[in-house]
Amino acid sequence: MAFDNISVNPVDLHVGAKVRMRRKSLSLSQTDLAREIGLTFQQIQKYERGSNRISASKLFEISKCLKVSVAYFFEGYAEGKALDGFSGSDSEKFVHGFLMTTEGIELAKAYPRVKSATHRRKILDLVRVLGEDTPELS
Repeated sequence: MAFDNISVNPVDLHVGAKVRMRRKSLSLSQTDLAREIGLTFQQIQKYERGSNRISASKLFEISKCLKVSVAYFFEGYAEGKALDGFSGSDSEKFVHGFLMTTEGIELAKAYPRVKSATHRRKILDLVRVLGEDTPELS
């Protein structure tokens, strides 16, 4: 993956995605996180995209703010195991990919709040139908 002809290191991409996932799970905005660690929200955007590498000291500050260990940001990463650097079964890779998206995090938070089993099945049916209508990208 590249931005403006600059190659993005897969480790930086993975760590940035984990920052984003954790930040979103805590319902923090990029501005909130930036303010806590003395940066701009634009810098947080660059970290989360993997276009800027996070220094060890900033990663430590981010880990404190997001209430996780520094090791959390490297969990699931195994060089050479998969294109995205995530190692695991196919189903784990699918879940990982889903939760790395903003929509995935929001759906994962909202879905369990739907109390009716009938409504949950209807939501699943709707998503299946919408997924079938989506043309494959080649």
